[in-house]
Amino acid sequence: MVMSKLSSVRLDDLPVIIKFILHSITAANALEVISELRDKLDVQHCILPSLFLAPQIKLNSKGPGSFLSQESSGQNCVVLLFDVIKSAVRYEKTISEAWIKAIDNIASVSAHKTLDLAMLIIIYSTNTQTKKHIERVLRNKIRLGCFQEDLLQSTFYIHYVVLKDACPSILSLAQSLFHSQDQSVISFGSLLYKYVFKFFDTYYQQEVVAALVTHICSGRDAEVDTALDSLLELIAVNPSAMRLNAVFVKGILDYLDSMSPEQIRKLFYLLSTLAFGKQQEASSHIQDDMYLVIRKQLSSTVFKYKLIGIIGAVTMVGIMAADRSESSQVTQGRAALSSERCAQVTSLLQLVHSCSEQSPQASALYYDEFANLIQGGKLAPKALEWVGQTIFDDFQDAFVVDFCAAPEGDFPFPLKALYGLEEYSDGDGIVINLLPLLFSQDLAKDGAQKTSQESGQKFVSPMCLAPYFRLLRLCVERQHNGNLEEIDGLLDCPIFLTDLEPGVRLESLSAEERSFMCSLLFLTLNWFREVVSAFCQQTSPEMKGKVLTRLKHIVELQEVLEKYLAVTPNYVPPLANFDLETLDVTPCGTPAVSAQLRKKGKKGGKKQQKVDDSKISCDTLPKEDNSEYDPAPSDKSQLDKESSGMEGKMSVSLQNYHTFFRELDIEVFSILHCGLVTKSILDTELHTEATEVVQLGPPELLFLLEDLSQKLENMLVPAAKRVPFFKTKGSRKIGFSRLHQRAAQEIAHCVVQLLTPMCNHLENIHNYFQCLATENCSVADGPALKVREYHIMSSCYQRLLQIFHGLFAWSGFSELENHRLLYLAVEILANRLKQGERDQSVEELLSQSFSYFQNFHQSIPSFQCALYLIRLLMVLAEKSRAPSQNKEKIASLAKQFLCRAWPPAEKSSVFNDQLHALLCIYLEHVDSTLKAIEEIAGVGVPELISSPKDASSSTFPTLTRHTFVIFFRVMMAELEKTVKGIEAGTAADSQQVHEEKLVYWNMAVRDFSILLNLVKVFDSHAVLHACLKYGRLFVEAFLKQCMPLLDFSFKKHREDVLSLLEAFQLNTRLLHHVCGHSKIHQDTGLTSHVPLLKKSLELLVCRVKAMLVLNNCREAFWLGNLKNRDLQGEEILSQNSQESAADESEADESPQVSQSGAAEGGDEDEGDEASDGEKQRESNESDDSSE
Repeated sequence: MVMSKLSSVRLDDLPVIIKFILHSITAANALEVISELRDKLDVQHCILPSLFLAPQIKLNSKGPGSFLSQESSGQNCVVLLFDVIKSAVRYEKTISEAWIKAIDNIASVSAHKTLDLAMLIIIYSTNTQTKKHIERVLRNKIRLGCFQEDLLQSTFYIHYVVLKDACPSILSLAQSLFHSQDQSVISFGSLLYKYVFKFFDTYYQQEVVAALVTHICSGRDAEVDTALDSLLELIAVNPSAMRLNAVFVKGILDYLDSMSPEQIRKLFYLLSTLAFGKQQEASSHIQDDMYLVIRKQLSSTVFKYKLIGIIGAVTMVGIMAADRSESSQVTQGRAALSSERCAQVTSLLQLVHSCSEQSPQASALYYDEFANLIQGGKLAPKALEWVGQTIFDDFQDAFVVDFCAAPEGDFPFPLKALYGLEEYSDGDGIVINLLPLLFSQDLAKDGAQKTSQESGQKFVSPMCLAPYFRLLRLCVERQHNGNLEEIDGLLDCPIFLTDLEPGVRLESLSAEERSFMCSLLFLTLNWFREVVSAFCQQTSPEMKGKVLTRLKHIVELQEVLEKYLAVTPNYVPPLANFDLETLDVTPCGTPAVSAQLRKKGKKGGKKQQKVDDSKISCDTLPKEDNSEYDPAPSDKSQLDKESSGMEGKMSVSLQNYHTFFRELDIEVFSILHCGLVTKSILDTELHTEATEVVQLGPPELLFLLEDLSQKLENMLVPAAKRVPFFKTKGSRKIGFSRLHQRAAQEIAHCVVQLLTPMCNHLENIHNYFQCLATENCSVADGPALKVREYHIMSSCYQRLLQIFHGLFAWSGFSELENHRLLYLAVEILANRLKQGERDQSVEELLSQSFSYFQNFHQSIPSFQCALYLIRLLMVLAEKSRAPSQNKEKIASLAKQFLCRAWPPAEKSSVFNDQLHALLCIYLEHVDSTLKAIEEIAGVGVPELISSPKDASSSTFPTLTRHTFVIFFRVMMAELEKTVKGIEAGTAADSQQVHEEKLVYWNMAVRDFSILLNLVKVFDSHAVLHACLKYGRLFVEAFLKQCMPLLDFSFKKHREDVLSLLEAFQLNTRLLHHVCGHSKIHQDTGLTSHVPLLKKSLELLVCRVKAMLVLNNCREAFWLGNLKNRDLQGEEILSQNSQESAADESEADESPQVSQSGAAEGGDEDEGDEASDGEKQRESNESDDSSE
């Protein structure tokens, strides 16, 4: 009664009423009372409206103290109320546990309130015994998305006064969350630090900064990254307060050795912001320390330390020379200071340049870092002008020569100017001087480099060509508002190379010549990649046509490079990405060498040993061939095998060399708008006399899609990923440095803008395969089928689906600030079906997007594409508020793919993993898992058994003798999972519920029986292992879920219970046979499961007896000795005499349920039942058993 009146109680009386309720709680009703109290108690309406209605800006400017002056007696009552609650949870363990349990039981995300979060913090601060429990509840809620930033922010706004007393506990809680393996939990811990810093006084602000500095110095990547991001956010929230604590941040400079380049970049940005802010005089000590550290690191000869100096100096320059022209108030004093600052910037840049010019790697790193700074658009025009002129002159002197003035020298190959897009009839024009520079570098390695450095001559390395050009074009782009006409000659100018096509001379080249050609190809490819990144956004048709031509050159050169790499083992390419912790970088994989090289006796052995060593040393590099995103063998590799025409050689996947290619900017993918084959044909005037048609072909499209999919995989996190325990040294970020300097939201926005052209390409490829199927009646073999084109289009199909999946699986869409972006994305997809409709809800758009992608299922060319399509549909269904509506459609589509005959090329080792994933999806989404299992095991498998050896099931063509173990393992696992989810039920349930559950268990036992009997035909180790493992789990589920149901169903449904037990008896007998088989074959992989299975079977014997005793049918139970038998039921004889064999054999007792005895216990007619029982006893000899 008191609880029902709680909402109408006056605020002044509320503390007394709550105290009465809490004192009246008993252990029996604690959870119920607390749950109701939590629903009725709405504290936020008791606090002054001014606290909520005031904007956050006012809070940031004046602080919480401006609101405390408005507190009234109502606020004091709220404080008293929480004092009462704190006292109760402190001294009453029952209340604190019940309150935690009540919060833990909340299922709906929207049902969580600010009171819940506040109470968890209060209990955490008052009751030390519940800390672990609260941390566990918090982690689960955070992972499920129940506690997000908006709820935490509201909690601090509403319960500011209450939380102030618990501030030390909040800091302790945040520290504990930071140690989690889950990134979402770590991020929530950073939010706790943020709001403590924002709401509380200087003492706790200092504690927050000190705690974050401690996390940074821990050396654990996840903690370091999140703590640095938190400090950067705190500077934006309250820069003046951060300057007071700058001395703590400065101490991080002592821990630079353990940081990655990205972390070093963040740290120097943080320190530079503090040092060169408005109050520079107060921050002069930070400036001095930074200058000291930078000069010390730049003077080092170790690349790791020089890297720290270069990154630190360039980052500091970015803050010192920041463009402040947008500020409305620029005084004369500030202008004078700007001139002085410009001199400091110039001096620092000259220092960096002089310290790095003797090292190609250091110089390239300097160019890349400076280019990233300019790309951010934060450099003042005056500094940019000085830098631009210096760079332009140096680049021209170092890398560009006149077309008519070819360099002379004793080059290993004939020098030719290749890949020019314009003809120089009069000899005018420029050429990139690549091959002579590479030859000079190789000569320098032989000893000339020392004399060059001693003489002070500037050493120009071709390794710096691409980084230097990127810096040059960004300077020009920034100075001329994106117009690159000043350097457009570099787009179409040729390069000094040699004939690159290997032809028949490949085998005759020496190892040094092959390595030289590989390096030349890598440098040429990186030059073209930077050129494409530079000019991809130019609007003129002529420039677009040249960019597409360069893109074709990249694809052609990659095929040539793969041929050279296939016969050049242990080759290490020149570096292309320089923000590395070490220069000792090797490819991820080692190419297979020709058969002739492998037959070279001892030398071959030594080479193989080197290959293995290189595999070990590449652990610090990312593996792009991830089984989830790129599990199938590269289609390009298969095509290259066919096109190479060289017996004994295997092609090489360039994915293993990803880190040795220059990174493409995200803007490059605007080329996708150019169209594919029949779409958006682009006219470009390459010559004044004629017009040439240039288009984006399938190979170029595949190149772009592969790069885009890798970027999304690396940047857009699909879910709350667990952080690895061991440090990986940022390996996944190698080759994605530019990408990680942008926010994930920005990348997602760029991909959303590409949805329209990607849908165009997807529809074109869909039409291609539809026409192919119509013409040839089979996508696998047809007389007019071009195999190469088919594989390229299939790969494009897969990459497009992979990109769509990567975008919509991004966890950022769950955040409120990204809901608009999700709406725009699904709106674009929905408009592909129905154009013109506006103001639709997100649910309608998601439904239409689901239907849009569902329509592509008929043209799916490969099993991997099918899996990606299913996963994409699952992601879209999860975004909906009613995901169950599309569940049946996903199951139907998955079954169609399982029942489709795929090309023979799909039958690879990784195909098994894909099949396992799709079969799990089908059984998880189908309406009746038991019926689906019965269909596969009862229809598909018998068809397989009766078919020839290499054939498959006619109903399920994916079911073969090779893939049977996958089907069997998945069906056993899903069967166990299904029965485990059946509630045991109670005697209070209706009779209809009991009957339904008995029917369900009968179906489950029948499926279990069908699966176990298949072991007699398919008796491989993997099948028997799955049988023992999941058989035990099924028996345990039967004990826990089914036996309680049989206890109170026996009298009313005696015959159903007896038939269920008899059927299950046959299953357990087969399990005993499998145990005997594993022991007689002494298979340790199988026998390790036997003891646990035997224990479960013995428990089942006792449990069946207990059920019969409970129902007064003890006489219906009798025991017999079980003999060891093999899979075929033949008795396993011991080597000793039969007597000793009988003594030593397993004497497991097993029950036999007599129906006649059961009839007597159930007070039923005994006539027919007794005869049935006698027949059963006669047919079951002493070796029969029931589990």
